[in-house]
Amino acid sequence: MTLLQTVIAFLVALGVLVVVHELGHYWVARWCGVKVLRFSLGMGRIIYSRRIGPDQTEWALSALPFGGYVKMLDAREQDLSNLPAEDLKREFTRQSVWKRISIVAAGPLANFLLAIAVFAGLYSYGIPEPTTHVRTVPEHSAAHQAGMRGGELITSVNGEPVRVWSDLRWKMMQAAIEKKPARLEVERPNTTGGKSLDTVSVRLDGLSTEDLEGDFLAKLGIDLARPPAMIGKVLPDGPAMSAGLHDGDLITRVNGKPVADGLAFVELVRASPGRVLDLEVMRNGQIFHIRVTPESYSKNGQTIGRIKAEVPLAPEMTVASEAPPAALAKAVRKTWDTSVLTLKMLGKMIVGEVSWKNITGPITIADYAGQTARIGAISYLTFIAFISISLGVMNLLPIPVLDGGLLLYYSLELLTGRAIPERVGEVAQRAGVGILMALMAVAIFNDIVRLMS
Repeated sequence: MTLLQTVIAFLVALGVLVVVHELGHYWVARWCGVKVLRFSLGMGRIIYSRRIGPDQTEWALSALPFGGYVKMLDAREQDLSNLPAEDLKREFTRQSVWKRISIVAAGPLANFLLAIAVFAGLYSYGIPEPTTHVRTVPEHSAAHQAGMRGGELITSVNGEPVRVWSDLRWKMMQAAIEKKPARLEVERPNTTGGKSLDTVSVRLDGLSTEDLEGDFLAKLGIDLARPPAMIGKVLPDGPAMSAGLHDGDLITRVNGKPVADGLAFVELVRASPGRVLDLEVMRNGQIFHIRVTPESYSKNGQTIGRIKAEVPLAPEMTVASEAPPAALAKAVRKTWDTSVLTLKMLGKMIVGEVSWKNITGPITIADYAGQTARIGAISYLTFIAFISISLGVMNLLPIPVLDGGLLLYYSLELLTGRAIPERVGEVAQRAGVGILMALMAVAIFNDIVRLMS
């Protein structure tokens, strides 16, 4: 069932992205007066088609569900010797260079517009996300050296406001790629019970590009604040019940040492199978001690401890929603920032600063599609928006056979006043196919390595 969900989620996402991309080409071609012969979802042999509209455009579904295309009236691909003069005027290569540029650029632009629309809708609807409250900061971490101790609420990064954890992570990642410190504005509790404002500067030069793939904030010492170590529910026939723990008990110390939060308590229990733990417990305002021995439990080949008691670990949440104009502006910024970040990462790959292991292929993308679909609609739509941006950026790269390669040809035509020679175009096309095949081989190899590991 999981595999089926993954395949369906991947094909739906791919279908949406391809249709939007090709509709961009189609609509602008029609607007520019170019005759469109076929709009195909998928590649290869046509398995279903229907002709619609005054031009009798063939709308087709093809056998291979990877990609799609718009086939226009084009002298380079068809014999136009018997074509009426009326139709000849609508042939692609007879259009001005600006019209050709518009038609080619419309596909990637449609992908960016899709991402903006999805983000704007999500920001307007409101996304429940963890706040930027920070849990206890480990000693010797970059955050600790900057003066953070835990309990702070981070309100901005390098002068840009952040309200939720994903915004914080995004801004910190941008700063890390730029290799500059992150200046954080924080609210922290003071001795009078109020809050004080402060600014700290966290060094990011200790992070590697590999760190950015994982939880790099935790490596800096910045982690989500968690609820106190309170027992939510004691399960029957377990060490917690036998020891006398009750629902609502607050664990303040273990073996004489303070417990930072619920997650710290859970980690301590998991690391102590068969060892006696002396718990300092607060119940109804009274403090007393309970001794509990976590039972051993095997999970994923590891032996861990458990006491059969639920401890709430959900972080503090907030719903970040915006008015439609603000949501649209935020969506445009998000799409722009993501596009720029993607280009920077590609540049760092070319110069060797970032590993080529970061290139992902269809297997990894399908896996992410399945995972996000199982989490919920918001995660799945966010995934589609990010992949749409990636598709737009990749198609604008100046590689022959991609939209960016054609845009490069037409830009040169604008500068020189004449079209690229046909022979040069053919050689460039073959080179472009070779580059794409090499990139695909690297991506699939990386996918297989990830799967095996």
